[in-house]
Amino acid sequence: MDTAENPIKFTGIRLSKPKKVAAGLPAVVSSMRHILEEMNAFRGMKALLQLNQKKGFDCPGCAWPDPDDERSPVAEYCENGAKAIAEEATTKKLHGDFFAQHTIEELGQLTDYEIGKKGRIAEPVYLAPGSTNYVPISWDKAYELIANRLNNLSSPNEAVFYTSGRTSNEAAFLYQLMVRQYGTNNLPDCSNMCHESSGVALTAALGIGKGSVTLEDVHDAEVIIILGQNPGTNHPRMLTALQKAKDKGAIIIAVNPIPETGLISFLNPQTIKGILNIPTPLTDLFLQVKINGDMALLKALSILLLEKEKNQPGSVFDSEFIENNTRGYQEYIAHLEELDLASLIETCGVPLEQLAEAAKIIAGKQKIIACWAMGLTQHKNAVDTIREVVNLLLLKGSIGKQGAGVCPVRGHSNVQGDRTMGIYEKPSDVFLDRLDTVFNIQSPRAHGYDVVQAIHAMHDGRAKVFIAMGGNFLSATPDTNYTAQALRNCDLTVHVSTKLNRSHLVHGKEAIILPCLGRSDKDIVNGEQQFVSCENSMGVVQSSRGNLHPVSDLLKSEPTIVCELATAIFGTHSPISWNQYMQHYDRIRDAIAQVIPGFEDYNLKVRHPGGFYLPNGAREGRFNTHSGKANFNIAEVTFPEVRKGEYLMMTIRSHDQFNTTIYGLNDRYRGVYNERRVVFMNSKDIEHEGLKSGQLVDLYNYEDGKTRVAPGFIVIPYDIPIGCTATYFPETNVLVPVNSVADQSNTPVSKSVIIQIKSSTIKS
Repeated sequence: MDTAENPIKFTGIRLSKPKKVAAGLPAVVSSMRHILEEMNAFRGMKALLQLNQKKGFDCPGCAWPDPDDERSPVAEYCENGAKAIAEEATTKKLHGDFFAQHTIEELGQLTDYEIGKKGRIAEPVYLAPGSTNYVPISWDKAYELIANRLNNLSSPNEAVFYTSGRTSNEAAFLYQLMVRQYGTNNLPDCSNMCHESSGVALTAALGIGKGSVTLEDVHDAEVIIILGQNPGTNHPRMLTALQKAKDKGAIIIAVNPIPETGLISFLNPQTIKGILNIPTPLTDLFLQVKINGDMALLKALSILLLEKEKNQPGSVFDSEFIENNTRGYQEYIAHLEELDLASLIETCGVPLEQLAEAAKIIAGKQKIIACWAMGLTQHKNAVDTIREVVNLLLLKGSIGKQGAGVCPVRGHSNVQGDRTMGIYEKPSDVFLDRLDTVFNIQSPRAHGYDVVQAIHAMHDGRAKVFIAMGGNFLSATPDTNYTAQALRNCDLTVHVSTKLNRSHLVHGKEAIILPCLGRSDKDIVNGEQQFVSCENSMGVVQSSRGNLHPVSDLLKSEPTIVCELATAIFGTHSPISWNQYMQHYDRIRDAIAQVIPGFEDYNLKVRHPGGFYLPNGAREGRFNTHSGKANFNIAEVTFPEVRKGEYLMMTIRSHDQFNTTIYGLNDRYRGVYNERRVVFMNSKDIEHEGLKSGQLVDLYNYEDGKTRVAPGFIVIPYDIPIGCTATYFPETNVLVPVNSVADQSNTPVSKSVIIQIKSSTIKS
């Protein structure tokens, strides 16, 4: 059996009506159940009481920021944060005897959920060429083998060094430093698959590839527009911020193909209202857009605002802001005047009456924040769509003001920090010059591979060694079978991991797993506990210090692993004293302070309770663009060509899931229990195709003349626009063509997959 994909296992689906209220007592019960399934109550509470506290450790889940001021001393976390800790701090562990008893083929017959529940990897393991089982290997032998393979490559560019968003600032900085001393910029990371489109768009428009708002801005906003995001599942602590904004009078507009529970109503279990079961309604206006209809919707809104501005000049647009801070306004207005409003309405699928209501809300406000996630970033036109978001805010002067700005909500906890630390395949010469000056090395200048380019390079033999600092590369990437073959074509695959995942089972000719400490683990060096740091979605850098005894004495920290591997690679010929950095992490931060702007006095600032804010030009009203101003953008409206008998599919997460980690089999808010192999469809589409609720179907994609199939999915009628469907990833990543990518950012188009739906021959 092929180990690349999740096997077809039906687990007994149960359905109920979608929930109307998020969080509340069910979230508390779910959190505690997951904790107690993985560890005893004392260990669980010890971890949770320090989670997201100012002297505690950063949640290994999402990157939503912690409050600057008051934090709950009992529960400064959400349901999914508790699930993340349950997964990481589990007392289940895998030693050599586990791998001796289970072959790669046997483990591959498990689902991703079952694989993840096996426990923490407790010692380094090695898979020899032709072997069927991993076996224990010493750390020194593992480093020696990796170093030999790397040093015997014909070119450093034959190696790929991947990074996940869990990696700390300290580990990420050392990792990219090692890779650049080695001689390549092949540093793909999970940003390439999620918010790369945001970074490209915001850099061009505002001069910085990050959001411009703080958590206090969210609380102070008059209007919050949430596009292509499901915070109730993916960033649940955001609901508390939205509740505070609502209490102060904010209006929330939600734009999404599916009505998500977390944007309908919120029951905060830490408030009196929550205890009394009195929910806070969140969304004031829901715009149910077609999949990838966001650009058309945004342009339609701008046209309606322009009409109001013409009727009452100076009452809608911020003319002073536009004149002093922007470029391209007149050209953009001329572009809007050429568009046909009726055509835009048909493309986005939202009635004129609702768009007019949204325009009326926006017209009279200036404190406007736009939030978005992968529902915007994973389309072919993603960069231009995000720039259309910026266009709207620029018209209103809603950048660089209290309670206003752009807010791309990052997924993984330190994905933004990793990029700040230099994990990037296209680094600037300025950054590389600083590295070279401080460390006396010669960094390569040629751009490296991003994720999609790395997959192709491994597939055709240009890349022969793959090393991953965290993550589950196979389950996170597109075109599962193609990517699996790419990994199998490698001579060596190496994963620095906390837990077993599918990427360990789809391997090169040789494979190594190096087990590392997690965020919740104590990291003791020379008798002194160390801490690391992370950067959240709003540019706050804060310390993270674990408080649990590791489940194995054979685990090492990521900074230590990088330093020891670098020593094995470079030997005594390196101008960098790698040993010093693993002796005390303050030395790493001192090095970072010499290279990266904003990190001056790093060790002093990061010890401040709650951390510190990095400089942010857009937040401060400065735009580091080529023009020196914020730039309007002109782009044509595009929409995928969907023919008769075809549907547009977006991949989504269930409520029991964070990225590729499957916590459980329930999607409580959408009313789906004990099953993941489902396809959400409009009831009219189900009838049109001659299908029935509960019927098994197979899903096909035929792009590039190839047949991709995801067999065995259960049809579920759902409130989704006609012609649109939704499925969970990674089960349907097999349908995402590797060459279907966003313009400019090269992000896989996982939210605009054209599929056909056919009756299945599989029996449940």
